[in-house]
Amino acid sequence: MQLSSIPKIKHTTSGNFFLLAGPCAIESEDMALRIAEKVVAITDKLEIPYVFKGSFKKANRSRIDSFTGIGDEKALAILKKVSDTFDVPTITDIHEASDATKAAAYVDVLQIPAFLVRQTDLVVAAAKTGKVVNLKKGQFMSPESMQHAVKKVHDAGNENAWITDRGTMFGYQDMIVDFRGIPTMKQFAPTVLDVTHSLQQPNQSSGVTGGRPEMIETIARAGVVNNVDGLFIETHFDPANAKSDGANMLHLDHLENLLSNLVKIRKTVNSL
Repeated sequence: MQLSSIPKIKHTTSGNFFLLAGPCAIESEDMALRIAEKVVAITDKLEIPYVFKGSFKKANRSRIDSFTGIGDEKALAILKKVSDTFDVPTITDIHEASDATKAAAYVDVLQIPAFLVRQTDLVVAAAKTGKVVNLKKGQFMSPESMQHAVKKVHDAGNENAWITDRGTMFGYQDMIVDFRGIPTMKQFAPTVLDVTHSLQQPNQSSGVTGGRPEMIETIARAGVVNNVDGLFIETHFDPANAKSDGANMLHLDHLENLLSNLVKIRKTVNSL
């Protein structure tokens, strides 16, 4: 595992999965700090290695009037404040090669969105920052094909890459998780399961992505049983009014119970 290369990461010897969690997008400083405080308290209690997640901008939107961010520098500064306040690492996604060095000055892990994971210039730019690069598997890609994205990171001189599965398109408006892909991708890099995005229902006629949050625990349990290295969960204290992806986010009030159950499952799996 490459957790030790991330500053501020804790509980790396607990035997637990690591967690990437937070809001879809940074909406305000108060919102980010409020979510981070709750998640840090839970993960410290359960000894789960934790990285705070928040997008500093949203480039992939269905409609031109969808929320895209509060301003790049402002959002990145909030991510840095979260890290400094709670002594935790942070992750954000980048969309252009020029974003790499800008975001790397504020966060510890750079994430390549699923729709952009084949973009060589973007992947290489992220790798050259020396940060851990989280490669989200394209909804249109096979698990086997992700080895090439990982190789791009390695060939750029960076050995710290993760793969995150966020489901595969099934028809026009649904996603599925093929758990056969987890052991395949684990051959190439530490593998994360994006629980909440895999429950999206994109391409709705309204132009606003739907979701099935009632299935979050089902997908998360299956991932832990199948030995994912990490889980990715977007969470918010008011998903119904979140500015991005509220339809598939986990309510913050439900996070502790979910993680407690998942830790128990991981301990059972580790004992086999």
